Amino acid sequence: MPACGQKQLGAKRYYCTVELTLMVIGGKWKPIILHHLGINDGPLRFSELRRIMPNITQKMLTQQLRELEADGVVHRKVFAQVPPRVEYSLTELGKSVLPILQQMSHWGQMFEHTAAAQKEDTAA
Repeated sequence: MPACGQKQLGAKRYYCTVELTLMVIGGKWKPIILHHLGINDGPLRFSELRRIMPNITQKMLTQQLRELEADGVVHRKVFAQVPPRVEYSLTELGKSVLPILQQMSHWGQMFEHTAAAQKEDTAA
């Protein structure tokens, strides 16, 4: 694979498309948010996402959802009612990342089993 020169897409500066991909869907929370939006039958409200991911702070969830929305991966629908209701869902672009997340999930399961077996072997 040839060396990559620096590129720019909006405010994102990157050298290769893997770096760009990680800018959009990488980090601690974005893959988890995308995973939960992808495995659900329909859109999720902010409070539902908080309940599914109890370790994320409200501030961090808001920030991550805004970034995903700005990148066109997540759609935010606001309902004009009191109290305000907001739902989040994956865009077509967001849905295109689901096979990658499924592969990551499979790899995590394999790693979990391998690491558990290694611990058992060293404990014996």
